[in-house]
Amino acid sequence: MRSLLFIASFLLIFTSCKKDEGVDDDNPYLIDPLVNLNLNLNLPEYNPLRFPGNSVVINQQGVKGIVVYNVNNELYTAFDLSDPNHTPNSCSRMTLEGIIATCQCADDNSYDIVTGQHQSNENLYPMQQYLAQRSGNNILISN
Repeated sequence: MRSLLFIASFLLIFTSCKKDEGVDDDNPYLIDPLVNLNLNLNLPEYNPLRFPGNSVVINQQGVKGIVVYNVNNELYTAFDLSDPNHTPNSCSRMTLEGIIATCQCADDNSYDIVTGQHQSNENLYPMQQYLAQRSGNNILISN
């Protein structure tokens, strides 16, 4: 009986997971640009990603740039720097201070780059997330 319960629980969890977990495909403000990057940690511009708590901004990728954050050397996050609650415009590119990305538009939306969630209103769209996987000394960013 115990093993049957374990198998049923495993199947429920396994079938409920999506491949692109965390990515919100229903955001009417942002397009889903093709992203397929390989960041070599041996290169000086990506060296900060070798250490937990550091991030790197990759310009001219995604909608308004992509921020990649090292959570713990095994888990990395990657989010678009375009405010997900605005149509891309001159003020919607977010700036970073620590782990907080802030929009420069009048509403001052701010998001956590570890989770992608809005800092004060959970009903707003989260940041557009990309898949980030480490393989040896490379971090693969894709969607």
